[in-house]
Amino acid sequence: MLLSTQTDFFGRVYGDKEAIRMIKAAGFDAFDMSFFEMFGNKDYPMNGDGWRDYVRSLRAVADACGIVCNQAHAPFASSTGDESDDKRRFDAIVRSIEAAAMLGAKTIVVHPKQHLPYTTCKEALFDMNVEFYRTLVPYCEQFGIKVACENMWQYNKAAGRIIDSTCSRPEEFCAYLDAVDSPFVVACLDIGHAGLTDEDLPHFVRTLGKKRLQALHVHDNDLHGDDHMLPFTRKFDFAAFTAALSDIGYAGDFTFEADNFLVPFPQPLHAEAARFMCSVGRQLVHMIEE
Repeated sequence: MLLSTQTDFFGRVYGDKEAIRMIKAAGFDAFDMSFFEMFGNKDYPMNGDGWRDYVRSLRAVADACGIVCNQAHAPFASSTGDESDDKRRFDAIVRSIEAAAMLGAKTIVVHPKQHLPYTTCKEALFDMNVEFYRTLVPYCEQFGIKVACENMWQYNKAAGRIIDSTCSRPEEFCAYLDAVDSPFVVACLDIGHAGLTDEDLPHFVRTLGKKRLQALHVHDNDLHGDDHMLPFTRKFDFAAFTAALSDIGYAGDFTFEADNFLVPFPQPLHAEAARFMCSVGRQLVHMIEE
């Protein structure tokens, strides 16, 4: 089982190439390539004509320092409901799928569409997303990579709280994957999101099972906000979570999405903080494998 973390924070602060080097230096086995800046940063190299050359340069950095890209994350949101904007977003997602494959990733996380209110449009979102993931399958086949759907949440302004959204419930998540019915579309369980929608995390893991559950976003929160903090610093029961992964024979990688832990530290402490993150990850992997 590879221990991985996302490039997001390090990439924004130091650039993608240095992010890869820092993740390797911290002791991680792999990195999760964040393509988030494809939306919102027109100058990001992935948005230019030379994007394939840029990806090749990232792969060269990774190869040179001896680290692999185990998974990636497509830019999001996947939809806004505006036809022309959604076409642009779809094209960027497809570009990120090819880029992830070029980096050697086995899986890329792609958020489901959720621009409609879940409480009143559950069935419409289901049909929309099944079709959305089916349209991605030919690209997965072409580039040799899997797409992972992620469990989501929405914020209800009137109620002033987080509520369910697409794939929040494990039974619905299974129904999505079964409806798409492709070995190229699998589940990424974001454990922080599961906590925000009041899900029993071990039950979620066991319901998805080994075949569907092939990727993770691991972080911690206070069950009220999407904090993306380091495990053991908030309210999650990681003993129960790791036991459930062990019980199903989880065969994917262990990927952190806990970058907000790094945010308060001044830059001279980033490398040391990343090494501590890696130590926490090693403990969690040990808990699964012992």
